Amino acid sequence: MELFLQIDTWVALLTLTFLEIILGIDNIIFISISANKLPKEQQKKATFLGLSLAMITRILLLFSVSYLIALKDPFWTIHTSWMHAGFTGQSIILFLG
Repeated sequence: MELFLQIDTWVALLTLTFLEIILGIDNIIFISISANKLPKEQQKKATFLGLSLAMITRILLLFSVSYLIALKDPFWTIHTSWMHAGFTGQSIILFLG
């Protein structure tokens, strides 16, 4: 529970919430513009399908990233005379952004 008392946790939560809102608005605009090219009777169905698929994709990506971040043991290591490094799921996510 002490995790919620740290300011870093709240900043990360607010940042992610803000990004999700922006991405959601972006999805709505893009799907609305794309659906307007369809006949009137198909526009509502296309909008619902597009927003549903966008939400499902975002949730699946969130679970995938959460799983990779939870991997703490290195799955690939480099040992040379001048460098010793191990790559975990968390380091890959941080490196790729």
